[in-house]
Amino acid sequence: MSAGILVVAAQRDLRRNMFDALDGAGHPTVHTARGVPHAELLLDGRPPLALVVVAFDGDAVDAQTCCEQLRRIPACAEALMIAVLADGATVKPSQLPDGIADWLYGSQVALELVTRWRRARPPATPVQAGPDQYRFAFEEDASEWLVVDPQTERVLETSSAVGRHSQLEPEQLVGRGVRELLAFEGIAIEHVLQQADRRWYACQRRSSRGADTGQASARRIRHGGCEAIALMFRSDRADIRAEAALSLLSRMFAPANGVDTQKVAARLLVDELGLDYLALWSAQPGEGASGPNLLIQLWRGDDQPWPAPAQQGALRQVLDGKAVLHPADARRLTSGDPLVELLGVSGFAGLPLFDERRAVLGALLVGSRTPFGDMGLVEPVLRCAAARFAHALELRQTREQGRAEGLIDALTGLPNRLLFTDRLDTIIREAHRTRETFAVLFVDLDRFKDINDTLGHAAGDQVLKTVTHRLCSSVRASDTVARYAGDEFVVVLRHIIKNDDVLRVAEKIVQVMEAPLKIAGEEAPLKVTASIGVSFYPDDSLDAETLLKHADEAMYSAKREGRNNFQFYEISPEQAQQHDVLLKTRLRHAEGNGELRVFYQPQVDAASEDIVGMEALVRWEHPELGPISPGVFIPLAEETGLIVSLGAWVLRTACRQAREWEDKYGLGLRLGVNLSAVQLMEPDLLDTVSAALAESGLDPRLLELEVTESISIKAVPNLVENLHGLHRLGCRIAIDDFGTGAASLDYLRKLPADRIKIDQSFVRNIGIDPDDEAIVRATIDMAHRLKRGVVAEGVEIEQHLKFLRANHCDELQGYLFCRPLPHPSFDRLLAERQRLLAEPQANVA
Repeated sequence: MSAGILVVAAQRDLRRNMFDALDGAGHPTVHTARGVPHAELLLDGRPPLALVVVAFDGDAVDAQTCCEQLRRIPACAEALMIAVLADGATVKPSQLPDGIADWLYGSQVALELVTRWRRARPPATPVQAGPDQYRFAFEEDASEWLVVDPQTERVLETSSAVGRHSQLEPEQLVGRGVRELLAFEGIAIEHVLQQADRRWYACQRRSSRGADTGQASARRIRHGGCEAIALMFRSDRADIRAEAALSLLSRMFAPANGVDTQKVAARLLVDELGLDYLALWSAQPGEGASGPNLLIQLWRGDDQPWPAPAQQGALRQVLDGKAVLHPADARRLTSGDPLVELLGVSGFAGLPLFDERRAVLGALLVGSRTPFGDMGLVEPVLRCAAARFAHALELRQTREQGRAEGLIDALTGLPNRLLFTDRLDTIIREAHRTRETFAVLFVDLDRFKDINDTLGHAAGDQVLKTVTHRLCSSVRASDTVARYAGDEFVVVLRHIIKNDDVLRVAEKIVQVMEAPLKIAGEEAPLKVTASIGVSFYPDDSLDAETLLKHADEAMYSAKREGRNNFQFYEISPEQAQQHDVLLKTRLRHAEGNGELRVFYQPQVDAASEDIVGMEALVRWEHPELGPISPGVFIPLAEETGLIVSLGAWVLRTACRQAREWEDKYGLGLRLGVNLSAVQLMEPDLLDTVSAALAESGLDPRLLELEVTESISIKAVPNLVENLHGLHRLGCRIAIDDFGTGAASLDYLRKLPADRIKIDQSFVRNIGIDPDDEAIVRATIDMAHRLKRGVVAEGVEIEQHLKFLRANHCDELQGYLFCRPLPHPSFDRLLAERQRLLAEPQANVA
């Protein structure tokens, strides 16, 4: 549908999820707003919308007011409206304002929102059909329909899906009173039939095993020339409805706090698929046993003397790596398997649990007294569940091995101090090779000794387990969490781009630690807080021991600041002054000593991904101190004025190298070189650039000089004149880090800029923050209207690439394509490109 969609939610995460669900389904125009005032500004002058999805987080009065205000916006006046009940909302579904077509909880957005929208929007439905044309929906749709006489409330007809899913015979359905088949919750059935307004209500539908929970909605149709009501029922059972199956999988794979996740997943599988039997086996013998080990067994029936594993033919077959699937004819197995005979099941399945090397770790057996539901849903769910159990089983065995070798902490399951130290050394070696920045967080629980002393060590152990879960849930899978000693934990955050990234994680850890913690046997919940110290590689140290020492010192600084906070490592003012003086002295001799290097990061065409340019980046590799971050020495160079000679050296070196590559490969690659505010104030800047071009012989049209957006026209009075002069030389101008400063449309118009570079902080939030996505879209659109090209920095994942392509960004730069490379490595990259391009021509010849 071409008409737009509006998403309104005050909570950023919920707004993000709602946008993702609709955008991922291919809807071209999805607007997001924080509230009604924001929506009014956003929709001013826009055409009518097809849908408004609004999140309610208050009471019924708030919901009514919000709907009324939205309806006053012309674009929303006739739009279909779906309500999302956010966490903490007190409004009940039965209290939702009139005009709400459907509703769902915030936790259901990812799996249900698009489905609800497709069902709620006006289709070619039985309402507009002729007397009997609704049967097309009956036959083509897998949903359950019941046609009811509104006068007698008796069922006139049902779709085949009703009998298939409920396992009820036709005579148990047609002619029966609808109250015998459907039981609504919180609303009288006569009200549902009378309104027939397509709103969804929670209800239960009778089945052979009792009842299935779900929702139903009513609409008016014509049946045999008379008025009738069509009731549509959608089950929450995962073996009937794909959305429920996906919901089941998401819950199975979700982390569980403080419980046996295997048992939780097994119970979910039994309940949601309507199973009567489930058994989970490990191929490894249990203690003192010789055969496979039964880990979990669930059975809806009386206790039985279960057959030994060696007697179970299906189990032996599955442990040999062969799957067993009998959706409705499991009784064929009874002659060779006493378990199946004992269970008396019709549906039976057994799946091997494989590790990554396809070795069998165990077996999953399930059975049902009635035939399985839709095998197109049941089989994928079972196979995903088997993969989930296999992963957990493999992780358990790995931890047991780690404990045996003394590398895993027995209480928390985290790496212990010995294993962490080894990992940190490995991370440092990788970071040295790839020029990566990472952070070490030293986390110490505040007054933990008091908990042990007053509540006992069992309570202390429970606290440590909960803290472990909270820490692990606060970081990415690529990060490392370890128990260092007692109540001390350490975290390594990899691939840091800006210190703000670490700041956000540290803030998050402090916040999650503050949540009340319930201890078994204690009425009042505990409040456990943490003090965190942070150090950075390579800025604070190049070796593991010193990094940890600095993080530990920063942690004690957090303690002195009153606990329950985090502090970055900072050297004392005297040490900082001595350190700066030392670095300034060494920086003066860095060029002459050959310690400076120019690295090159490619810029690629967004459509073809071919290299079209490169940015020159200066690096300082001190023989004793190792790599020194540009974030450290560039400000020192600007402070001392050394940036002028340093910048001139980078410009000469890069131009010379670019000319050599142009002569060698003839690619016409554009070279980007940064200019600082100090350089832009130099009266002889044009002479410096002209000399570098003349010395190297580089075509001026291949040189692009980058000016950061934060440079103020007032602070650099001759900025515009210098840039115009550089333009007259034939050079291009780019505005770097666009979006981070105070630049405006007028700023862009005044500067003779050819391109703008979107700052990586916005690109990194693609897929996370819809507000930043809107900024990226607007920036690209604004630049193109001003005839400027656009480069996006910090492109790291495929999601970034897909979004930027879809929004017509011209060029891309980031780790997804290539990290900054020294001269020899970049030369090999260009040579490999030439070789790959030459191969097809050679084959044709």
